[in-house]
Amino acid sequence: MTEEGAERRLRRRHDATGGETRKERVDRELMELLQELRVALPGVQFLFAFLLIVPFQARATQMSEFQQEVYFTTLVAAAVATGLLIAPAAQHRLLFRQQDKESLLRRSNWSALAGLAVLAVAIASAILLVIDLLFGRTRAWWITGVVAALLLLWWIVVPVWTRMRNPQNSLDNATGNEDSAT
Repeated sequence: MTEEGAERRLRRRHDATGGETRKERVDRELMELLQELRVALPGVQFLFAFLLIVPFQARATQMSEFQQEVYFTTLVAAAVATGLLIAPAAQHRLLFRQQDKESLLRRSNWSALAGLAVLAVAIASAILLVIDLLFGRTRAWWITGVVAALLLLWWIVVPVWTRMRNPQNSLDNATGNEDSAT
């Protein structure tokens, strides 16, 4: 292929991807994901820390069996969410310079999505526990249902609906570039 033809092909590829190579896109998306996780982590860590001190409070001994089960569910969900949301940063650090950012990005994306799903369970369970303790079970179930529905709507339904209406090219066919992203 002539130098001019290769240059035209490269220019078309840059135009189709907003001027990014496959490697640049993977690098940018990984950094965006890690930044997004920095937003979620303080909240889940605060919830987890709060849950760790609950058993040491005087009122904890007065919890019903139902409340103890909800507390257990909330505590485990917060711990799992914390682990899943921290996993991408840990993997990024441990796999530094292994020339495999694309698979790291895919794993990290799934870890973040799973972490957010489990975080939604932890948030809903925490709401159920606190409102049940303070205001009664009926109100607790109603408010928990509303909170869970809002989380489901804004964290899953709206993004999925938006994605279905405006599909973007995947990494695999956005650039046509076979080069390995590092």
